[in-house]
Parts: sequence; structure tokens; C-alpha cells
Amino acid sequence: MSNRPSHAFNRIVLACIATATVQPFAHAEAIATLEEVVVSGSRAATKLSETPQAIGVVRQEAIARDKPKTLGEVINRIPGVSWNDLGNEQHSMGIRQPISTNAMYQYLEDGIPIRPLGVFNHNALNEINLMGSDSVEVVKGAASSLYGSNAVGGAVNFISAAPSRTPYAHLGVRRDNTAGFVRYDTAASHTWGDLGLRFAHYSSRRASDNWQQYSGGSKDSFTLRGDYKLNANSVVRATLTHTDLDTETPGSVPPSIFHSDPGKSINTFTYRKDKNTRLNVAWEGETVPNGMTTVTLFSRRNDHGQLPNYTIVTDPTRCATASAGVYCGTINNNHVDSTGLDIKHEQVFEWWASRLVTGVLLDKSQNPYFSNNLSITRDDATGVYVSYTNSSIERGRRKYNTDIDNTGVFAQWESTPAERWRMVLGARSDSITYRFKNELPPGANYGSPNETRKFSRVSPKFGATYALTPTAALYGNVSQGFTPPEVSQLYGSTGIPDLKPATYTNQELGWRQSFLNNQLKLDAAVYRLNGKDTIVSYRFSNGSNENRNAGKTRSEGIELGMQYQAGAWDARLSTSIAKHRYLEYNLGTSGNFSGKTMPQSPRDVSNIEVGFRPFSNARIALELVHQGSYWMDNANTQRYPGHTLLNLRGQVKAGPGFELWAQVRNLTNRRYADFATSSFNGTSTRNPSAQDQYTPGTPFSLMVGMSYTWGAP
Repeated sequence: MSNRPSHAFNRIVLACIATATVQPFAHAEAIATLEEVVVSGSRAATKLSETPQAIGVVRQEAIARDKPKTLGEVINRIPGVSWNDLGNEQHSMGIRQPISTNAMYQYLEDGIPIRPLGVFNHNALNEINLMGSDSVEVVKGAASSLYGSNAVGGAVNFISAAPSRTPYAHLGVRRDNTAGFVRYDTAASHTWGDLGLRFAHYSSRRASDNWQQYSGGSKDSFTLRGDYKLNANSVVRATLTHTDLDTETPGSVPPSIFHSDPGKSINTFTYRKDKNTRLNVAWEGETVPNGMTTVTLFSRRNDHGQLPNYTIVTDPTRCATASAGVYCGTINNNHVDSTGLDIKHEQVFEWWASRLVTGVLLDKSQNPYFSNNLSITRDDATGVYVSYTNSSIERGRRKYNTDIDNTGVFAQWESTPAERWRMVLGARSDSITYRFKNELPPGANYGSPNETRKFSRVSPKFGATYALTPTAALYGNVSQGFTPPEVSQLYGSTGIPDLKPATYTNQELGWRQSFLNNQLKLDAAVYRLNGKDTIVSYRFSNGSNENRNAGKTRSEGIELGMQYQAGAWDARLSTSIAKHRYLEYNLGTSGNFSGKTMPQSPRDVSNIEVGFRPFSNARIALELVHQGSYWMDNANTQRYPGHTLLNLRGQVKAGPGFELWAQVRNLTNRRYADFATSSFNGTSTRNPSAQDQYTPGTPFSLMVGMSYTWGAP
């Protein structure tokens, strides 16, 4: 066992593998481009060359260099990933799936889900402190064999930054006057003997009156990580993250406003307030020869309160009167308290250069929820919602608590049965129990009676890699995933809907290779993801939504990523071409969408950057962001044309530790939508002003910043 200082959790794992593993490829030491190590494909440190699954990685060096404003600017450079900005770190997501708010992904921090099963939130990545992250790994395709349910389209894993070996400090400030945005970044780190500590924090503020009305907000987030080396073979790591987000929510606008005045908001009082705290304490040590065990205790506390703009509707069954032009909405709070235990063991064997990774997850959460009805006043001349009061309507009020128990057991076997081959076989068994307690009288007004509901599933995986040459490898895998209905999908309406768990089968082939003495790297994949009983959101003409099962869906596509670095020039390419279809989705009189393309599924998405260093301490880069056209509705009648944006960034090191930088987003001031949708179902009379909605994208903006860094992170 290596006796080097173990300031970072992963260094112990790497040391164990390096000293105990027989190289699976006879000439593996020559595979320079594929020696990158990832941890998300096996829940243990693994060479990318031995990982039979598409994984995109963004390292800390790129994050520190490019200084992204949002998480989307980080992960959207990974092929097949579409993070869509909904304002003030709110977002929707598409990874090998249409862009949506559905529970199709697992969001993780050091391999631990940041939210419990059953309480997925599409905005959950605003709970991440990017200043506290060392890197981001995105596992694309069904990953339920390792991470359980919801990891259908993929899993996004944020690896926390370890304490530095020597003193380190960082202070940065940035300002964007177009968006009225200012942000401050701080970090400090050092190791004293066996104890290392790292603190990372940022605060951002966005003025309410900027290019977009009613879009102000604030976020404060910090991460404190401590690593303590118990002895040569074991370490304890504790990570505490807290985030406080308070934001106005301007929402979407109808076509007339989008095309004439996209900065206008029809909302004046809607909001979102999130407070989130996570604590992970992990012990890792060599418990048996060539065997590493990791025991992680974790706790979460999520408090999510909002007055959402998307629940404002005109609906006679919910509003105080049945007259036209009367509007109603909701105000709600969704709270989560979780405790859990995650145990993982990694055993290395010399025969067949094999490894067994096994583990168990116990996750117990309480999820109290409260929702009340509102009466909304609207100025019909301008279309602006101006005020609200508590509604006298009782129908639709909710007050309940759901106990959520999730138990998962997984195992993954990796071996090299023949030269150049690496085989992976894994499976996970998940059991999820909802214990629902309605704190209001069950019935037509207040929802469902108390009940206990259980879902379970075994998700298998088989994959293999083959080394073509010292610098090239092929891989393939077949994996399954599933996602049960969310708590809100089951108990948010009057009766319990007949929702089935959705299941998915993922098939994938990939190719990784380096060229020109490792100056050019290529990573390509083709995939097909077949879904059964996919849970989709059906939008009615009055603006309300209902979750339903689509019989069968199919997502298939091609992904290509390239990186180039030579001398003063560097470049990267990320592109994907995909098609997402309803194979079976028949709602009878409400519409038959079988054979239709799923809405919000761009045909192609690309992110391209070319960088140049005019001298050693400066860099300029031009970035192209392209999103292809897509259907806005299930009936495939209204199409968003897509958009192409140009971004420009540059930075210069002005002296020891000092850096000045500037970023121009949407260089050509293109009018575009981050999200476009329509409730038209193909059977009613089309009314674009009432059915179509656009979330306007940011116009031309200039951000400038400066930072000072002392020491090495």
C-alpha cells in the first residue's frame, strides 16, 4: 500500500489500484490519451480506457480558466448534454432525452445523490457550489446499475475539491451590467500534518431591473471540506455544503411579447426560495488485503418554497369564480430531511486482473408538503399579473407528509479474460417505499387517503472495452434503468393517478482515440435508449399540466467530442445528432401522438471553441453554441427554429497571482429562446397567443472580472 500523504479521498483509491492491479492491457502503458482516470463509471477510480460507457469530464483546470457564469456553461461542452437556462440558476435538462423537467437524472456530489429518490427537482443543480468542485463527470445513458432509479438519461457527479498541500487563497469579483449581475468568489486551503481543510464560497446578486423585468435574485453558497489521515491506510473526509437561493421568477411569455419585447415579464410577485444543507462524512480504509472499504454517513436538509408562475391558470374548477378572465395559482413549500448510509467495498484480484465493487445504500427521508390556492389579479390591457390574495377555494389544497425509504444493493465485476479485453458485469436491486399521510380529510378537495406504496426493480448492465492499438479503444454496453413516479406525481392531485414506473434499455457503442502524439483526442458514441411507460408531462390548453405514461419511446443518436492542443492553439468540439420519438402514446380524444417526435428535442446540438495564446500569459477564445430546431408540441405542428450564438472570452495574467478577464455572451445580439413550448394537442382550435410560451434568452452582455490567487490549489 502506498504510504504517500493522502490529502484527497481519491488518491488513496488510486494508490491502492496502482499497487495491487495487474495491467489489463499488455501495452496499456502506451495508451497516453486514455489514461485519464474517472470515478463515476464504476464508483471507483478507473482508467477511462477500461470504462465501457460514455462519460464526459470537465476538469478543474478548464473551470478555473473559463470562469463559467452557470453550471450549464460547464456541462454543455460535453456531447449529448443540454442544460437550458431558465434564469437565476434555474434550469431544465436533456441528456440523451428531450429537454424537460422530468425525473430522468441523478445529480450527485462525490457519488452521493444530492436529493432523495421521489423528490427530484429539475432545478436541483442550483444546490451545487461550483467553487467547491474539482471536476464534473457526466455518465450518459442508463446508469441505474450503479446509482439506482432516476439515473436513466444519465448521472451528473460533482467531485469536491480536496485540500491543498500548501497554503492557497483565492479572491475574485465579476460584474455584468447588462444582466445587473455581480459575483464574489473566495477560497482558502492548507494542510497541517495529517489534517487538510478547504473553504470555498461565492455570493451572487442580480438586480431586479435589468434587461429583463422582474428577474432579480441572490445566491450564497459555501463548501467546507476536511480530510484527516488516520494512518497510512485510512482517511476520514467530511464535506459540508450550504446554499441559499432567493430569486424572482419572470417566467415565460407569449409569442407577441417574445417577438416585440422579450425583456418584458408578465409576473410581478412569483418567486423561488431554496435553502439546502448537505453533510457527508466518509471513512475509507484498507479493510482486507487489496480491499478498500468506504463508509459514508450523509444528511440532507432541503427547504423549497415558491409561488410558481407555471401554476397560474384560468380554470373554473380551481378559481374562485367560473367567469372568463379569472385567474388562480398556488403557493407551496416542499421540505426534505434525510439521513443515510452508503457502504462500498472494492476488492482487487490478481487473476484476470479483476475487481469486484459492491455496495449498499440506505436512504431515509421525510417529505412534508404544503400548498394553498391563490386568487390572481391580472391587468387585461397589459396581460400582467399584478397581485394575489389567498383563495376561498379549498379544492386542490394539499398538506401531507411522505416517508421515503430507499434501499439499494449493487455489485459490479470487472475482469480481463483475454489480452486487450476488459469486461464489466453489474446489477443493482432497488426497493423504494412511500408512506403517504394526508393531514387533510381525504376526498375531492384534499386528495388521497393514507397509503403505503412500494416499487422495486433489478437493473443489470454488461459492457466491454477492446484496445485496438496503444492509442485507440472500442467499447460497448447494454444497460437498463428505471424511474418510479415522484411523490408529487402520485399525491399532488385529488386521486392517485395510474402511473407505472418507467423502464429503459440502453445500447451503446463507442470509440476513443488520440492522434498526432496526443495533441488531438476523439471520443465518439452511438446509442439507442428504448423507454417503456415513460412518464411525460401533458399540458392542457389552460396552462395546467398532468403527468401520464407514454406507452413506448425511443431516443437514438450520435455523439462526437474532440479536443486539440498544439502550441499556441487549442480547440474543442462537442456535437450530437439525435431523434426522440413516441413509439406508442395514444390519449384517445386528447390526441394520438404515436410516431411523433417528442417536443423540446433538438435535432442537433453543438458547442465549439477555438482558443489562441498570443503570448504565454494571455488567451482569447471564440465559442459557438448551436441548438437545432425542435417541435414545441406533441402534435408536431409548431416548431422553434433553433439558434446559433457566439461568445467571446479573453484573459491575461497581469502579474504574480493577478488575472484580468472579460467575456462577451451572445456577441451578435441574437434573439432566441432558452425554452419554447406549446399546449396545442392537434385536436382543438389552435390559439398561439394562449398556447405558445417562450423563455427569452439573454441578449448581448459583457462581463468583466479580476482575481488574485496565492499558492496552488
